[in-house]
Amino acid sequence: MSKHFIELPGDLSLRDWKVFLATWGGSGLAKKAPGTMGSLASIPLGFLLQYFFGIPGLLVGIGLCIWIGTDAVHYYMHQTGKEDPPEVVIDETLGLWIAAIPAATHWQLWLLAFALFRLFDIKKPWPCSFYDKKRKGAWAVMMDDLFAGIYALLGTCIGALMLF
Repeated sequence: MSKHFIELPGDLSLRDWKVFLATWGGSGLAKKAPGTMGSLASIPLGFLLQYFFGIPGLLVGIGLCIWIGTDAVHYYMHQTGKEDPPEVVIDETLGLWIAAIPAATHWQLWLLAFALFRLFDIKKPWPCSFYDKKRKGAWAVMMDDLFAGIYALLGTCIGALMLF
């Protein structure tokens, strides 16, 4: 790779769709701030889902993130033997998309959703901290970001009410 990205462990490849999805196209392989990079890389598809299909499209994307993303996380964790590897960022996609439900196609609200999601993902208020510290496995990896996304969703709703 390069000085800005880590190498995938073992024989893993981005050509494997589960690895590609778990690392959100390799954005989680950034050496610095992989969670932030994964969140940023999640914005274009989430925005396009909102643009073309509205909230129902983003909700379908969120459902697919939970269903297929959890399987991809489980696969990656099993292949690497790592618990909650930092390069796995599909959970950031899930959380950010939840936070951005009220954003529609307003870039200001997408920016707010991003900032609030990163804040809650880093600070990990309960129950995020419960899933992060007390639970193990792919489901826990996804759930701490799901709850961070819900907290950020509430803030994004307030922002939407204030802006529009």
